[in-house]
Amino acid sequence: MIKVIKDKCVGCGLCAKVCPSSAIKIIDKLAVIDLDKCNLCSACVTACKFGAILIEREELKKDLSSYKGVWVFSEQRNGEIAPVVFELLGKARQLAKDLNTYTGAVLLGYQIKEKTRELIERGADKVFLVDNPVLKNYIAENYSRVITQLLRKYKPEIFLAGATTTGRSLVSRIAVNIHTGLTADCTGLDIDKEKKILIQTRPAFGGNIMAQIITPDYRPQMATVRHKVMPPAGILPQRKGEVIEEKFSEIEDARIKFIDFIKEELSTVNLAEADIIVSGGRGIGGAENFRLIEELAQVLGGAVGASRAAVDAGWIPYFHQVGQTGRTVSPKIYIACGISGQIQHLVGMQSSKLIIAINKDPSAPIFKVANYGIVGDLFEIIPLLIKKIKEIKSS
Repeated sequence: MIKVIKDKCVGCGLCAKVCPSSAIKIIDKLAVIDLDKCNLCSACVTACKFGAILIEREELKKDLSSYKGVWVFSEQRNGEIAPVVFELLGKARQLAKDLNTYTGAVLLGYQIKEKTRELIERGADKVFLVDNPVLKNYIAENYSRVITQLLRKYKPEIFLAGATTTGRSLVSRIAVNIHTGLTADCTGLDIDKEKKILIQTRPAFGGNIMAQIITPDYRPQMATVRHKVMPPAGILPQRKGEVIEEKFSEIEDARIKFIDFIKEELSTVNLAEADIIVSGGRGIGGAENFRLIEELAQVLGGAVGASRAAVDAGWIPYFHQVGQTGRTVSPKIYIACGISGQIQHLVGMQSSKLIIAINKDPSAPIFKVANYGIVGDLFEIIPLLIKKIKEIKSS
């Protein structure tokens, strides 16, 4: 709770000037705070020279020592577990080891019990299963209700999910329901071994810095993690684990009804899973020129990517976008054609095993991360590459 001490306020307006939410107005020489806008950032408290603003925080009533376990939300569609889940299980095992606790997986759906074995083989010590016809199709409100109940009952200290469309829509709802913090789009997770808390690393300010965020006072500590930034957990067929099946009576949100799922038409190769990606940027010059990128990707058996500039220009659909606001990829080979290499793009592809850059500007930032660079006109170079690859494949 935040309040203004009337006897100390002189109406100087310093608090209103520093408020990032524009929540403070000076009325009749007195600071008035709009509580609906205020996010308790404390900027006004620091700015006030008269000690006229006070924030009273409720004491934490949770016993943090009762929270144990590192959980992973096991996102699935039509019975197929998303690849990012296996990446998270690998990292969860490391975190759990540092905290001397167990690794848990949460699996929701209908007629999916056989998938619990797959999660155990990938590192889960316990699988929390809720199998119900209502959960057959993903509806954020239904899933968040179930997981909120699981979290309150079993009290894990960490809860992780993939930074996918599903993960992002789900975990934010859960964090609000259980009154805890959430760090989105993480690229790194570690344990502060002295304080026993989770250090969550994510790009900030357009990718120009890497922020480290902690949630010291609330549990569980929650984060969504980008796909392809962590290696997947290996398969250990002999692993043993426990399946805990729960049944909850209040699951369905009556306000929402699933009607149909319209699948997005993607290219023949899934960008997130491709071993080879050929991406085009502003240097492509227009939508019609992406046929060169598509042809090179086709002869290589790869997928087509793009920079934000190409997507914003309307040359290619958004689902091809690689970068901070698009997809994070980690192929064996990444070929950047006409892409300058701004930090926002590099965040999404710099973990690629081999990076090849084609750009006529020798000072383009992309060359600083590229394993091989070709300085020249891509409209001359790409046709030559296509011709040569076809010759090699036909010989």
